[in-house]
Amino acid sequence: MSNKKRNLSREKIASAALAIADLEGFSAVSMRRVAQDLNVGTMSLYHYVKTKDDLIAVMDDALMGEALLSSIPEDWQHALVEIATRTHAVFIRHPWALSAMLTAPPGLNAMRHMEQCLQALAKTRMTSEQKLTLLALVDDFVFGHALREAADDSAVDFEFARAQMATGAFPRLAEVFGKGRTPSQIDRFQIGLRLLLEGKRSWMREKYIVHTLRRAK
Repeated sequence: MSNKKRNLSREKIASAALAIADLEGFSAVSMRRVAQDLNVGTMSLYHYVKTKDDLIAVMDDALMGEALLSSIPEDWQHALVEIATRTHAVFIRHPWALSAMLTAPPGLNAMRHMEQCLQALAKTRMTSEQKLTLLALVDDFVFGHALREAADDSAVDFEFARAQMATGAFPRLAEVFGKGRTPSQIDRFQIGLRLLLEGKRSWMREKYIVHTLRRAK
């Protein structure tokens, strides 16, 4: 076996595939292209990655590895903010993954990510169902915000919009956008995430009080 083949690994293959996707988009990723960038023969990859689906799986595992924290904060809200922020950053760095990785089966790093999420909630009074519901809500928010960040403003015809507002048919739009684009809060991800978690904290507190009162009767 040549030195190049001996230096191959699933991790190196995943890293090369991610670099291609970041530079040219996910559609540019193929076994042949990855082999070319690693300067090895295509057949050399098949010892480590059997199929294109397997390649997608190792890419997803590498992405989830980027989302892992080195340690989990004690406070559950702080912990979820840290986990969500890191996961959000992964999607911002790799926006193509928002759609391309949807079919990837969960690997070890996805399991580690979920373990960290559950560890963050381990000392709360939440039931398993409540924990999974909250984590799904946070995931929805992270994914949705990253998707919005990846959106292309060029799809908006601003000249058309201004002309329509000038007719007077859209007074509320004209009030907000008549002088040009109004920038939203640049930290709206953190604001929204904390509002979501604060709402959950309040809901948990109220539910605990009601449960305690019922038991006292």
